[in-house]
Amino acid sequence: MRIFVGNVDFTTTEAEISQLFELYGAVERVQILMDRDTGRSRGFGFVEMPNAPEAQAAIDGLNGRSLRGRTLTVNEARPREGEDGRRRAPRRPR
Repeated sequence: MRIFVGNVDFTTTEAEISQLFELYGAVERVQILMDRDTGRSRGFGFVEMPNAPEAQAAIDGLNGRSLRGRTLTVNEARPREGEDGRRRAPRRPR
């Protein structure tokens, strides 16, 4: 199951998120999205857990939990909008 994790502190690492979710089960992948221009965290990411009951337990246990002074938003990731999976037009080269 792919899980959305929002309101993540900009200094939180993927390893920290992984450790948090591993309390509930196996974690396949953690990805914190980074801003292309600044290289800084965008404050959200995704966790992939192969076992659906463990993933649901993680969602139930971590949604609303505080990490580094921020209240996490944790829920099942929704598919991207749009026919081709993109929400907006591609960026133009500078």
